[in-house]
Amino acid sequence: MSERIVPRILKGFRDLLPEEAAKRQQLIGELCKVFSTASFVPIETPALEYSEILLGKGSGETDKQMYRFSDNGGRDVALRFDLTLPLARYVSMHANELSFPLRRYHIAPVWRAEKPQKGRYREFLQCDFDIVGSHSPICDAEILLVAHRALRSLGVEHEIRLSDRRILDTFFKNLGLGAKTQALLRSIDKLEKIGREAVGEELKIQSDLNEKQVADIFAFLELSSPTRSKWEIICEVAKALGEEPSAKNGLSQLEGILAYLDSCSSPECFRLDLSVARGLDYYTGCVFETYAKGKEDVGSISSGGRYDDLAGLYSKNSLPGVGASIGLDRVMLCLEDLHRNDREDPVMLTLSDRESAPEIFSIAELLRNRGIVAEVFHDFIKLSKQLRIADRRGMRFVVLFTSDGLRESKTCSIKDLRNSLQHDEIPTSQLADKLLEMRKNAKKN
Repeated sequence: MSERIVPRILKGFRDLLPEEAAKRQQLIGELCKVFSTASFVPIETPALEYSEILLGKGSGETDKQMYRFSDNGGRDVALRFDLTLPLARYVSMHANELSFPLRRYHIAPVWRAEKPQKGRYREFLQCDFDIVGSHSPICDAEILLVAHRALRSLGVEHEIRLSDRRILDTFFKNLGLGAKTQALLRSIDKLEKIGREAVGEELKIQSDLNEKQVADIFAFLELSSPTRSKWEIICEVAKALGEEPSAKNGLSQLEGILAYLDSCSSPECFRLDLSVARGLDYYTGCVFETYAKGKEDVGSISSGGRYDDLAGLYSKNSLPGVGASIGLDRVMLCLEDLHRNDREDPVMLTLSDRESAPEIFSIAELLRNRGIVAEVFHDFIKLSKQLRIADRRGMRFVVLFTSDGLRESKTCSIKDLRNSLQHDEIPTSQLADKLLEMRKNAKKN
């Protein structure tokens, strides 16, 4: 007999137990509803791409984190590290088959060989939604509002912080640091994660800045203090940057986006924050990060921005785009105290004898037709054992049958395993109504 293989899993990867997988599927379902309501359509792309499609498009850091290898045919391939670059390749290949602006969503796994930490894995699920084919600030506002609506539908209190990449680009250029812009943006992007002191040291060491340059950068970022209104911040930034066209365009775009957001029902969820940089190289305009209130230590749970030049990497056509991603694993961390989901308290139908099994199966199907999650027990064993197994699996309500009850009076009983209460002599024709009533009362209590 060959030696048994020790079951194990790669670091940064994980299995999901049924309860967690069910919760994830519930959240995905909620997100799909929000996306569909906003007229976004689903697309799918392969997990594996030619490496040249992905390399050099995000940042040097993402290139290092890429799972890249030669396949059996000797092709240089890589697992996608996000869903945006595959989207750019997708719209370039299928431009003649698509209608623009394309409003798409895509929920799928991505892979990054980075250091695992709380809420961050090497394989994780991204939920992306984008509008491709328009420069209009209406599209940016739409993406921000859909992100807000999606998180609200999941029950996450949040704050969306936004800025425009052209603002920091111009500021660095004015400081004489234009050649170091990408490195500076990646350092500033870490402010929420590692704090001001650590970012200051990184700016000095990795970007070779002096004390005054670092102080100037932090002084500029502080213009977006939370004590100031969005419009005050825009005025202060305009004064600091002068008439440089790129910065003026960025501020004008932000003003347009904010005007649309202020017309929505929850403008207080949006805040201007100049430190929002987004470390990926392909962003060209509005950028944003989202944090769950009271769970900021989890990190950003949704982020995105405008990328007007990305599709030009693969096509002569100009296909401007704006999009966002929701990190479902981090959202689940924020919702760890949430009750399981709508599939909680499934109903177990016990088996009394072999002769009664077909009728019990038909009753289970009637319950399912009423939207009740129902399961028929898998074996003919003692009722006490069936109840113990149902209890161990977290089920609350169990339907008990007897041969006489089914054949003669057409009745059954419902036992509540949480409080041991039992309701007897329930007509099987009224079983669904009684179960729905009991579940409703249980939720109240």
